[in-house]
Amino acid sequence: QVQLVESGGGSVQAGGSLRLSCAASESVGCMAWFRQAPGKEREGVAVIDRAGGTNYASSVKGRFTVSIDNENETAHLQMNKLKPEDTSLYFCAANTEALPCRRDISFSYWGQGTQVTVSS
Repeated sequence: QVQLVESGGGSVQAGGSLRLSCAASESVGCMAWFRQAPGKEREGVAVIDRAGGTNYASSVKGRFTVSIDNENETAHLQMNKLKPEDTSLYFCAANTEALPCRRDISFSYWGQGTQVTVSS
């Protein structure tokens, strides 16, 4: 059973930056970040495989960067130029399989979530 622990959420003003981290308890093949705001559907924000292949939601492309530290089984989400509409609970997800690795697949393991709040 893979355990995922997120960190790095918080509050920031619009235009600011935050960096989220997700540490996995064992080796995983695909890691992703999702977010869900109250009353809204969950959105796949970004996904990364062990080779560093990435995919982003159009809403964050050019502002968010996902990276992976394979040695430490940790994924990071660097969020720049944050907007109030980025306010949400952000979740890390992972699969042990490396493929497929896309935002629209089912993930077996989920973290507890970390809150990101962006004020205008």
